[in-house]
Amino acid sequence: MRLEQQLASVALERGATGFGICAVEPFTDVRRDLEARVRDGSHAELTFTYNDPARSTDVSRSFPWAHRLAVVGWPYVPRAGSPGPPESGSGRIARFATEDFYIGLRNVLGELAEILSAAGHRAETLADDNRLVDRAAAVRAGVGWWGKSTMVLAPRAGPWLLIGSVVTDADLSVSEPMKRDCGTCTACIPACPTGALVAPGVLDARRCLARWAQAGGVIPREYRALMGDRLYGCDDCLDACPPGQRLLSEAVAPRGRVDLVALLDASDEELLRDFGHFYLPRRRPAILRRNALVALGNGGG
Repeated sequence: MRLEQQLASVALERGATGFGICAVEPFTDVRRDLEARVRDGSHAELTFTYNDPARSTDVSRSFPWAHRLAVVGWPYVPRAGSPGPPESGSGRIARFATEDFYIGLRNVLGELAEILSAAGHRAETLADDNRLVDRAAAVRAGVGWWGKSTMVLAPRAGPWLLIGSVVTDADLSVSEPMKRDCGTCTACIPACPTGALVAPGVLDARRCLARWAQAGGVIPREYRALMGDRLYGCDDCLDACPPGQRLLSEAVAPRGRVDLVALLDASDEELLRDFGHFYLPRRRPAILRRNALVALGNGGG
């Protein structure tokens, strides 16, 4: 079995929704987009790949020996379940955060890296890492296509996937990009409660509720009621995406609801234990307490 086939077989057998290989040439169009978002302020002072667009769109800056990216799409629905209808005194967590789904993804990436290492190649894993715009790699590798929500969409999984890569010096055969797009569908755009999707494929993060749920400081008054019962994240544009409906229909297990009063009574240590996989700037549980108070003010479900 060729090395490419071995890698694909292992990834798919472990539960990946897609696998592909691409070259490491810079993602120049994505760099221009990131830099434009920084210039016009629509990145909303987010950091991560915005901190250094030149680095995050050119993996060879971090790995000069890199030759290929082996890219994995990892589904988190239906396992993420459903928060169900609103409940008094409860807060809602977006599906990607009902548990740390990156654990499974990192395990698969580690296994692929071991296969490459055993074959005599260098290999490093990248998942949720600011050294690579993973969505760009997934599109180039044929794992999915750019959605109008700015998410990567994949066959069978729709937008319900995480993305990770293995950087390697192996001379692997590259995959063909997917010849598919959203066509005339714009379901995600009106689904956004704040109009943060200002155009197909363009997100103004200054309006994004998921961004406000992670940000420090005070949530602006005009967005507090729109937060509803959200404690962390927002799934509205993903919920509306037709390619993801099949998996979503299988996500019936009750998950993603939190008792807000109990959260407010919990210590910092307890909150970091239970929600340590959330992105919280400077690991400050006070952000969760703020979100809980806003949700309770909105009726708490």
